[in-house]
Amino acid sequence: MLDTAPFSTLIRSATEQQHAEAEHSTFMSDLLQGKLGVEAFYRYTSQLWFVYDALEKHSAALASDPIAGPFVKPELNRLAALEIDLAHLGGAKWRDELVALPSTAAYAARIDECARTWPAGYVVHHYTRYLGDLSGGQVIRGTAEKLWDLPKKGDGVRFYVFGDISNPAAFKREYRENLDALPIAGPEVEPVLDEARLAFSMNTDVFRELGAEFSARN
Repeated sequence: MLDTAPFSTLIRSATEQQHAEAEHSTFMSDLLQGKLGVEAFYRYTSQLWFVYDALEKHSAALASDPIAGPFVKPELNRLAALEIDLAHLGGAKWRDELVALPSTAAYAARIDECARTWPAGYVVHHYTRYLGDLSGGQVIRGTAEKLWDLPKKGDGVRFYVFGDISNPAAFKREYRENLDALPIAGPEVEPVLDEARLAFSMNTDVFRELGAEFSARN
């Protein structure tokens, strides 16, 4: 590698600015401060469906890939939990209301492209989402339960509950070890770090568009 630091450290350092922008977006801040209602949470959850559909529909094909394979783990899968949450939040017609924002469609399309053509790019999108869900996602879950009286770790927030991962800290440690073991070196490194930055930026784009949508309603 161009840098002697572990690859997981390189990714974390390279995306600090984009991570902060996503984490402190106006939409997410307003949502977690209770300035927006459960409808905004439902709309956000519906956008996640498209992202995780793009991530998980390629799992079988990528499971044996030497780059992406070590990260494809069934205990991470979120799509089924998202559908339970959407049914709880949106009712029987949630599928009819499932519409991707332009930013969400672009995000899902990029994940799909990486999954089909560039496993290393897919890995950093995978990392951005799933490790975020295991970490900061737990803050969202706890806040949502309190704000909208959702059952603790139940329908409405099942997306954030990783019931098949008994030790999240150990799981994340192993995940980062797999990142460090990626056979990426030399001129391959910077494009992968750029893709990690893009992944965070695309999340921020979704937050920005959701924020504009709900600002227009008020």
